[in-house]
Amino acid sequence: MSETATEIEDNNQRESMEYDVVIVGAGPAGLSAAIRLKQLDADLSVVVLEKGSEVGAHILSGAVLDPVGLRKLFPDFETMPDCPVKSKVKEDKMVVFGPAGSFRLPNFLLPPLMHNDGNYIVSMGATCRWMAEQAENLGVEIFPGMSCSELVYREDGSVKGVVAGEFGFQKDGSKGPNYEPGMELHGKYVFLSEGARGSLSRAAIAKFGLDADCQPPKFGLGMKEIWDIDPEKHSEGTVVHTAGWPLGAKQGGGSFIYHAENNQVFLGLIVDLNYKNPYLYPYAEFQKWKTHPDVAELLKGGKRVSYGGRVVTKGGIQSVPKVCFPGGALLGCTAGLVNLPRIKGNHNAMLSGIAAADAAYNALQTGRQGDELVDYDDELHDGLIGDDLRPVRNVAPLNAKFGPFLGGMILGGMDMWAATIAKINIFGTLKHAKDDALSTEPKDKHKPIDYPKPDGILTFDRLTNVSFTATNHREDEPGHLKLIDPSVPIDINLPVFDEPAQRYCPAGVYEVVRDDDGSNPRFQINAQNCIHCKTCDLKDPSKNIVWTVPEGGGGPNYSNM
Repeated sequence: MSETATEIEDNNQRESMEYDVVIVGAGPAGLSAAIRLKQLDADLSVVVLEKGSEVGAHILSGAVLDPVGLRKLFPDFETMPDCPVKSKVKEDKMVVFGPAGSFRLPNFLLPPLMHNDGNYIVSMGATCRWMAEQAENLGVEIFPGMSCSELVYREDGSVKGVVAGEFGFQKDGSKGPNYEPGMELHGKYVFLSEGARGSLSRAAIAKFGLDADCQPPKFGLGMKEIWDIDPEKHSEGTVVHTAGWPLGAKQGGGSFIYHAENNQVFLGLIVDLNYKNPYLYPYAEFQKWKTHPDVAELLKGGKRVSYGGRVVTKGGIQSVPKVCFPGGALLGCTAGLVNLPRIKGNHNAMLSGIAAADAAYNALQTGRQGDELVDYDDELHDGLIGDDLRPVRNVAPLNAKFGPFLGGMILGGMDMWAATIAKINIFGTLKHAKDDALSTEPKDKHKPIDYPKPDGILTFDRLTNVSFTATNHREDEPGHLKLIDPSVPIDINLPVFDEPAQRYCPAGVYEVVRDDDGSNPRFQINAQNCIHCKTCDLKDPSKNIVWTVPEGGGGPNYSNM
């Protein structure tokens, strides 16, 4: 590779480094792409840039892994040294919760695609760290703690690279005495695998109009805890998905309990962000869910050891944008590849990374660079990923229109069975009515919700749980959560929506503070608490909050999520 230097506005020197492929994000998609490229040609220069302090620090997923993608990379992964993917699913349950009881749906009622035979309960953080080791053994360069703050373009408008590692801004946004301009990393192709609602991906989608022919993206907020439980209650390999209480018949969402190794359970709740009631408090719904007798009994005598939150994509294939653009491609959850009823996206993330790598390799072999990898876009829609997403494409819109029981279970189940048996969706392809921010209704149409106070044993307040994320941001760095108009939270969102940012954030970042007498409301942003879930960028009813990437290494430091 070669190095040059380019001038930037304040005459600081920003060095540039040249690679064949630059990959942003060391998640399952980005690492799969890097591994595949080096498997195809060991002489290709490949770099992966990760904003977390280490690989896996920002990875949060359930997760039950369909190994189809991993097996494409490593056919014998089960026997590879130190591979963390080894806890096979042994029992699979779908349970409907009521306030005081539950009933299990017989497995034969569920479409075959909903079954978990042959899948694994995994920590995706541990899995990505292992994948990173395999990538480095192949010669991939991986740089953690390197936030990518902007795209770099060629003269013809195609993406040339990214700016990474810019440090030293002061609280007011000015360059401090220790300012470092970062580097430009240039690639013949640039892959964006930032996860759901990536900041560079958002910029690329807007610049190239990649979403012109797709439906609005849809999201859910996933919150997860890891618990050490009584060994007598633990059943490694058991997968439980639940629906119903406390979200009820109209609000979309669902929960999971996965019995992993070492007497641990991974449990969590996903709340669809298309909810109407601005008083709904997703984090409190998660804590309330744990008080259900089935869950409370499982956790009794146990200990919570970790917490985290992250938005997940749920729009289906009709919300997937064009995934190639001049000079690069969108990978994984950046493109919205989660299979909603299966609650799985990691396998599609890996498959997308592999497909993008194949397309880039073929292009480089013929001397191409900086153009559109149309073969990748075709493969994503017409190959294994499209085959996975098409049969379930109507579940999200049916959920939104009719609720999770009539819509998701009954009508969605019928549609998935028809797709399985007759290879046709009886509802065709349904559309999404609106994006999640615009789904929020004024507070006058709803009543406040009274949530129980945390007991500190089974349920916890947000800030206590945030302390279990090991989140850290440099105190004097500029806030990365930007208000387009600083007056909107108090002048519009508070009187109209009771400022829902107070509730939808799972980390307590946003507060409305007042004087002792209740007067003079002010909007306060506690950016140091941010766990990079991106909910605020999606659910603010005025679309007034923009999540931007902070300095590298900031944010949560998940160890095993």
